[in-house]
Amino acid sequence: MIKKHIVLVGIILAMLFLVASTFFYPGGSQHDEMTLGFDWRHNYLCNLLNPVAVNGHENGARPWAVAGLIVLCATAAAFFVRFSKKIMVKSASNVIKYAGVGAMLAALLTATPYHYVAVTASGTLLMLTLFYITVFLFKSKLHGFKVLAVVCLLALYGSSFVYFTQTYLEVLPLLQKASLLLNLALILGLEYFSEVGDFQMER
Repeated sequence: MIKKHIVLVGIILAMLFLVASTFFYPGGSQHDEMTLGFDWRHNYLCNLLNPVAVNGHENGARPWAVAGLIVLCATAAAFFVRFSKKIMVKSASNVIKYAGVGAMLAALLTATPYHYVAVTASGTLLMLTLFYITVFLFKSKLHGFKVLAVVCLLALYGSSFVYFTQTYLEVLPLLQKASLLLNLALILGLEYFSEVGDFQMER
């Protein structure tokens, strides 16, 4: 039973850890270093992972956020492995599996001093994984997921553009959270509402 719903259980558990961590965040954001607590509009999720909060205080949110990150990455990695088995084209299946798992392993490093490198590596690998998933969705009859996958890619590309160009940084915290929620919706949707037959190539 647990194995069947491991992705759903993992996502729920990860979100509980992350939300709980926001209650322990001392304060400070890119908008105002002196604010108290976690501001969903102005704080990045990675602020929860840092040893020291933006306002200079010890970050009590970190243990909860790290636990959430570990569970989330492990869950997403499990999804990519499970979903790759629905793709009968071996080369594409391997890209989804290995690039997806690689993206999640790299994402774990966002809680370390190698944050910038981790974001670059995980973002690149996740874009590649989502691109392959989107290609196969467009060859299927899962029309709703085609739209969702494109929106997920656009949100990820948009977040990456803002992050690496440092333009429109004021919208990045919201864009980051929206991208996460969109990707989780796609993961859950494909986990429960897609099967091998949806991706059989017509001869």
